[in-house]
Amino acid sequence: MKNLPVRMARWSAANPWRGIVGWFVFVVLCLGIGISVGTNAATTEDFRIGEAGRGEAIAAEGGLQQRPVEHVLITAKPGTGKPDLAAADSAAADVAARMGKLPEVLSVADPVRSTDNTAVRVTVTMKGPELEGKKHVDPLLEQTAAVQKANPGLRVEETGSPSISKGVEKLRGDDLSRTEVIALPATLITLLLVFSSVAMALVPLLLALSSIVAAVGLSMVASHVFPDAGIGTNVILLIGLAVGVDYTLFYLKREREERARAGGKLSPQAVVEIAAATSGRAVVLSGLAVAVSSATLYLADDVIFSSIATGAILVTLVAVVSSLTVLPALLAKLGMRAERRAERRAARGLSPKKQKPHKAGPGRLTAAVLRPVAKHPTATLTVTVLGLLALAAPLLGLKLTDMGRETHSRSIVAMQVYDRLNAAYPDLKSMHQVVVRADADQSPEVTAALRELAADVKDDPRLSGTSRLTTSPDKRISMLQLQVPYYVSSDEAQSSLKDIRDTYVPETVGRVKGAETAVTGDVARYTDYPTHQEQKLSFIIGALLLVTFAMTIWAFRSVVLGLVGVVLNLLSAAASLGILVMVFQHTWAEGLVDFTSTGSIGSRVPLFLFVILFGLSMDYQVFVISRIREAALRGVPTRKAVIEGIGSSAGVVTSAALVMVTVFASFAALHLIEMKQIGFSLAVAVLLDAFVIRMLVLPSLMLLLGEANWWPSRGVRRAHRTIEQAPRPLEPVR
Repeated sequence: MKNLPVRMARWSAANPWRGIVGWFVFVVLCLGIGISVGTNAATTEDFRIGEAGRGEAIAAEGGLQQRPVEHVLITAKPGTGKPDLAAADSAAADVAARMGKLPEVLSVADPVRSTDNTAVRVTVTMKGPELEGKKHVDPLLEQTAAVQKANPGLRVEETGSPSISKGVEKLRGDDLSRTEVIALPATLITLLLVFSSVAMALVPLLLALSSIVAAVGLSMVASHVFPDAGIGTNVILLIGLAVGVDYTLFYLKREREERARAGGKLSPQAVVEIAAATSGRAVVLSGLAVAVSSATLYLADDVIFSSIATGAILVTLVAVVSSLTVLPALLAKLGMRAERRAERRAARGLSPKKQKPHKAGPGRLTAAVLRPVAKHPTATLTVTVLGLLALAAPLLGLKLTDMGRETHSRSIVAMQVYDRLNAAYPDLKSMHQVVVRADADQSPEVTAALRELAADVKDDPRLSGTSRLTTSPDKRISMLQLQVPYYVSSDEAQSSLKDIRDTYVPETVGRVKGAETAVTGDVARYTDYPTHQEQKLSFIIGALLLVTFAMTIWAFRSVVLGLVGVVLNLLSAAASLGILVMVFQHTWAEGLVDFTSTGSIGSRVPLFLFVILFGLSMDYQVFVISRIREAALRGVPTRKAVIEGIGSSAGVVTSAALVMVTVFASFAALHLIEMKQIGFSLAVAVLLDAFVIRMLVLPSLMLLLGEANWWPSRGVRRAHRTIEQAPRPLEPVR
């Protein structure tokens, strides 16, 4: 009763108003400081990965880096055949003139007709870094709209990386708003069913939301160390709502349980202290496990995963702090309010309000599930493990790809124009960039070698035959751009990249002595990112297993339970990923989950799933095993302690799982395919973890291990010996 969670809870319960006001001051300060320092957004340089990233860096050194580019496409109105070319040329000239006057525009290319004369395009290059284009594209879109208004007989529309990025950002914002509309009411309904009290149901939700607000503010500050890749808020909302409600739920359920068990004999402050000494400790351990697990994402050496790690760590730790400070204060106030209400009833001569009797042990459904587990643990373990392995089997066919531009939802207007642009101008679908850095006096030799390379690939059917050679002003950097009339994910684009890197470059510019070469571009970016993730995956999973093992040993002083935790988390994650592959790499579920299959899984999804799931699984593992260990330390035989611990924690684990599934499933409704896959996989993982792993696999395994569960800790064995050696009452003499 002297550990940190209890001391914090004791102070908050004794000074409830200070605890409540202090918490909300903390939240306001976090948000205020965050807004004052602002968000440090990730730059183009932060996203550079692999050879493609190295090539981009070399190109940028010579001022040849990619710029934000927009295309204005002029075609006939739908259903009217080919456009009036004279009118189209006039509209294109108007577009070029208008765009050339904008301060956001660097250059405007001459209009280009399509080979079949069905379209005219104007290419506009914007000023500034590639990622900044979306912030300054509105004036360009306004000019395109003005030209459209002046030419009602034509279709004048705009697309490009800036306008697509802007559309994706808006869609993400709309999706998040829709998610909140789904997740918040569903979470509240779940909590109402759990507590049968509006006040008790609102407490977890309000604390989770305030934790999210504080974490958003702190993430702005943290972005100056770990730049924000634009998804930090998504992660904070996704994880914060789940863990924030969970931690409060663990604490609340234990407080209600202890209050019912005390039957009014303990003060509200004393009940809160008992809850802090038990569930409070579990919440701290769970929060640290999620935070430490999330921290392994920093090992990915990727700005996106750094943003994810930062958001997950901050919101988890803030949720832990809220459950140890403001929550005990709120519970003490609610308890004192209930006492005063009872006193007023007594003063009016009314009988005390009937309290719901505390019911120890598992509910009916849990008891029905645990009965066969207790009787046949070997059979239960065998069947469930084989079932999970069967679900994991599709993982052997996992195909990772970067979810590039072509996978974005066609509800974005710029993506519809993107499709029409690529149909009219196939050579714009993607490109390769061969970048060379050499001494300035080698420029003629480099130029000759790049021209030779262009000649070698001119008749390659996988390329359009169109090339462009540019050289930096200081003659040190040269770049050859080759257009590819195939999307980056196609076999043609992928094989052409391999041949350029492995054959064409070594045989031409690769022979220039002292020259440094790299192949970048759309296809290279698409290819190198998943490769980078695959290379990091095994390393991070190894670190994750080690962290999980160490955290479990630290929490329970048991090497055996550490190994059990690692194995169960692997089983759960593998089965979840197997189901993800089964659903998203094929087309049979497209109608059910509302997506268009890319035949692959987003390269970020498996790593994100493994890390976050391992952390969240520790929530249930710590909570459930803590209850089992509590019983064992009271001297209850391990077999009985397992059943008792699983039974007593099943209700809160089920409730917490339903809240998490509700939150994660709402993300599965998003339009962005990668977020949809993440939401779906996490929802499935939590269901498997709560209802299969914790209800079937864990108890059956612990029943079979018996006293070995606690090795090498002596605490449980000492408690059992104390009970056995305790003097028994003398039997009466007959």
